[in-house]
Formats: sequence, C-alpha cells, structure tokens
Amino acid sequence: MHRVGYGRSTLVLHGGGPGCTSLSDFAAVAGLVGAGRELIFVDLAQFGRSDAPGIDGGLFDFHARSVTALLDGMRLTGTDILAQSLGGSVALLLAARRPDLVHRIVATGSQPIPFGSPDDHRASLGRRVREEYYGNGGPAQGPAAEDMRRLLASLEWYDADRIPDDLVARRHEASVLPGPLRFGVDHAGRGLPQDLSADLASVASEVLLIWGAQDPFSDPRYAAEVAALLPRARVEVIEAAAHHPQSEHPEMYAQLAREFLDGGL
Repeated sequence: MHRVGYGRSTLVLHGGGPGCTSLSDFAAVAGLVGAGRELIFVDLAQFGRSDAPGIDGGLFDFHARSVTALLDGMRLTGTDILAQSLGGSVALLLAARRPDLVHRIVATGSQPIPFGSPDDHRASLGRRVREEYYGNGGPAQGPAAEDMRRLLASLEWYDADRIPDDLVARRHEASVLPGPLRFGVDHAGRGLPQDLSADLASVASEVLLIWGAQDPFSDPRYAAEVAALLPRARVEVIEAAAHHPQSEHPEMYAQLAREFLDGGL
C-alpha cells in the first residue's frame, strides 16, 4: 500500500493484466486527479509485492473481502474508488455488500458480468494473454521487456508508438516478481470467474464507467449493459483508446474522473 497526498480518501485499484499495479496503472493521472485527495494505492493479492496466496473460490469475492478488511482496519468509510478492469469489478462487489465503505466509483474497462454468448472470444482473452505472455520466455528466464511492449501495444494502447519506455519497464519488472510469476498461468489458483449481474442492483454508489472506444476486452456497448444494471451510473467513452485510456489520454480521463468524483452524476 502506498499513500499520497491529503484530503478525501480515494482508493486506487489496478487491473488484472501481467505486471499491473495501482501505481503503474494510474501514474499518468495521479497528479491530475489527486489534488485535495489522499490517494491510497493498493495492490491486490498476487500482484506487485503483495502476498500471493492461492485463491480458492470466486475471484471477486476474495479480493472484495481483502479490501473490506483493509478499509475496516484503516477505519475508512465513504471512500471514493478509482479502478481499472479487475479492480472495478472488485469495487462494485464491495459497494454492493458494504455500502458504508464506498462513496463514488470510477471503473475503467471492468467486466463484472458475462458476455451475451459463452462462445464470445473475449470471455477467454485474459487467460490467453497470460498464457502467451508467460509462455514466450520459457520457465527459466520468464518474459522479456519486449514481450510486455507487445502486450501493451496489442491490447492496452490504441497508438503503440506512444507507449512510454518507463511504463514498459515498470510493468515488466512487476510481472516477473515471485507472486505474479507463480500465478501467471496457474488459472485455478487465480480464483474462479464470477457473474455479478445479481449484485449490481444493490450498488447504491454513483458509478462512472470510462471506456476506451477500441477496448479489445469489452466494447462500449458492453459498458452500457453494465450501466443498465446499476441504479446510478453513466458511461463516458474516450476515442482512440484501448483498455487503458487513463494512460493514453490522461488529461481527458482525469477531467472526467475528477468532475465526477467531486460532483457526482
């Protein structure tokens, strides 16, 4: 956990891709969103340098319980959450089960409900990405930095030529830490997929879903389906962006997130 700034508590949660951490996922917008806020960067289990236990049961259940214990331990209530992909689904489940802990949520590219067809190739995309990334280098040396660059270029950024070298380095370094390496292709140990369709109606928090127009994991139509299941939600789409619009278009993303977190829907 890493805490920065002073003011309203805002929890930052990362996505589920190789090498994702809260700091790397939101480094580009932290200074733009964080004025008057205390940003609390948390790496979920099996990511970064966090503990890496095997997860028995639902993926979102496990992480939501862990975040609940963290916030209760810090005696925080009514916390805003800024989240990417996996982290957004965890935040939504947390808000459904412990509404006292959550104020507003910004979720980016999150997938809390299944696709319309079980044969949709996007349903297994995350698994295939991890298998390709951690399989390329072999068990001895692991993936190389260029493997990470290719991953970012194919899935997370719309304009591959703009990917910063330091982002590639940070993500690669985090991806080969012991925990992430252990669970790179241990799909059973990462936790079971979950469908949060029945939980979303219980989310009393206001939710802003920010999507990249070219997100290969789920398109803006999927985001609209998620929003329709939430009592108070809206979708904002950033053009010329893939799965990490906050990294590729930080000013636009930060303006949307900041205006929402400060003023709501």
